[in-house]
Amino acid sequence: MRKEFLKKTSERLLGMKKLLLGEIQDRLKGESEGGKDEGRDTYDLASDERDREINMILSDREREKLLAIDDALQRIDGKTYGNCECGCDQCEGEIGLPRLKVLPFTRLCVRCQEETERENRLIRRIDEPGPYRKLTGADAEEDSF
Repeated sequence: MRKEFLKKTSERLLGMKKLLLGEIQDRLKGESEGGKDEGRDTYDLASDERDREINMILSDREREKLLAIDDALQRIDGKTYGNCECGCDQCEGEIGLPRLKVLPFTRLCVRCQEETERENRLIRRIDEPGPYRKLTGADAEEDSF
């Protein structure tokens, strides 16, 4: 890969990381300052709790993104950046530059990403409960009459 592209990507990833860390710090600072419950009713407290839960979900996503950014920076340093990491036989081997420009921390080429998403959808569909209810022992006895 071209050195200039890797340099720009590294700078972009570092900028993304700095921005993300700043947003997390601002949110944590805001939560610690707004912690007084005096004179607030149950609905206000419940709303605040819901907001904290949403922030926790966002924090998990942000943590995953930070880890992905750090991993991409390590791959740049280790000279493995841009290689698809799926390990399959049908892989393109390298992640295309257009994809890396859009998702600089991606680990999979387009083909492997599509296959992974297809498998995940299938797994979710299998795990979802169907429209039918499970028969119990009492149901079986009713059917035998």
